[in-house]
Amino acid sequence: MAGRMSRLVTFSGLAYSDPSEVTFGSARRVLRYGLGLEVGRGRVVPEIKYFPKPSDVSDASRLLAAYKRMTERILDRAAGLGVRDLQLETELPHVATLSPKLAGEVVLAQRELMERAHEEYGIRLALRVTVADVRDFRSPEAKEERTSIMMETFSEVSSQGADVVSIESFGGKEVFSQAIIRCDVRGMIFATGLLGSRDVEDLWSEIRRAVRGGTLLGGDSACAHANSAMVLANGLHRRMVPHVVASMARVLGAVRTLVCYECGAQGPGKDCAYENVYIKLMTGIPVSMEGKSSACAHSSLVGNIVASVCDLWSNESIEDVRLYGGHGPEVFLEILHYDCELMNKSIELGYRDALRRALIECDRLKDPQGLVLAPDVAFEISKAIISTSDYYERSVMALERACEIMEASAPSMALPEPELRYLRRVRRELEHLPGEGELVEEMVKKYSRLVPSFNPRSYDI
Repeated sequence: MAGRMSRLVTFSGLAYSDPSEVTFGSARRVLRYGLGLEVGRGRVVPEIKYFPKPSDVSDASRLLAAYKRMTERILDRAAGLGVRDLQLETELPHVATLSPKLAGEVVLAQRELMERAHEEYGIRLALRVTVADVRDFRSPEAKEERTSIMMETFSEVSSQGADVVSIESFGGKEVFSQAIIRCDVRGMIFATGLLGSRDVEDLWSEIRRAVRGGTLLGGDSACAHANSAMVLANGLHRRMVPHVVASMARVLGAVRTLVCYECGAQGPGKDCAYENVYIKLMTGIPVSMEGKSSACAHSSLVGNIVASVCDLWSNESIEDVRLYGGHGPEVFLEILHYDCELMNKSIELGYRDALRRALIECDRLKDPQGLVLAPDVAFEISKAIISTSDYYERSVMALERACEIMEASAPSMALPEPELRYLRRVRRELEHLPGEGELVEEMVKKYSRLVPSFNPRSYDI
């Protein structure tokens, strides 16, 4: 199940020599784009993410008008607050992704409003557009048809003024959804480490060709895999999935998301990719992160720790609903703005290291999901990931290292006995894994029976 070798580069060394060097607001590779925006150059930039009301999605004219209203309100609030730097993220709904012309109209309308705000208020601005993954994996033919439309949409939004393009790709999700509820580590490796990585390689090679250098290739997110596991794991008192297993999904997410950067993505990494802690360590690119301010969309146990490495600070999608303080997007922009002001002032006053440490220690030992996102832990696991270019070897070695660190940290985390049992179970499973070919054969047979929508031919198996 080897890849098609469409990767442009493989990372053989970390971008940082010590995890303490990885901090918010600064990245090895500074990005300059949009209307005067710089990311990774010593300041954290808010990235506001929004979504229209369901009633506005079904009709093209209402959808376009909704995006105009949201953009106008966001920019007006930004001017009122004195925001100096801002990135907007438009996550296209399926209906817009399937209509490239409509997607382009949405972007053009936003771009015109942003240029006006830049000229009038001097705000440095950029627009990220995230194309929805609308592919149908039930057959190679259906997948190819939808992929073609997506590539048209990527091309259209790029030509109409998107500064950054991204996607939350779904490859392997149909298998992962069944594997995670069964705590099937082999199935998770197969779904995320193999199917997911292979799909990211193919998809981002096509995105690179569709955009042809006109727009920054922002990157992918393992949201459909790792964030689904995080949500299923739930909080501390009602664990629907063992948290050590959800942590394994996060580590595997780093394996598959790295591939888009090997295929030409340049960053800034997408906010819902919590695995961006690993991506920044391995590539040096600026990354967007979401934490406490993404509680509008989902709950987590890692609301602070991820801010320790962010270059853009985001909120996950907030629906355009009316709140006391205004509509959701403009209200959450204000929340992000004050978070960023705090981080940036700590840099100016020389307190960055202290704030970074506080953010990390808030969540580090609360739960295994926080532990694997601690920069020093991610540093060790990242070294395992980049020690090979093989997707299967990356997956296994990363999980082995994660297990070792979790076991060593278990007393400090006060893991309950059920979690310890699952950790020991995962360790035993990793010790007895077969070769890649045998595992693929076993998983294809198993999940073809369990998941009617899984078609191995869609992954060239």
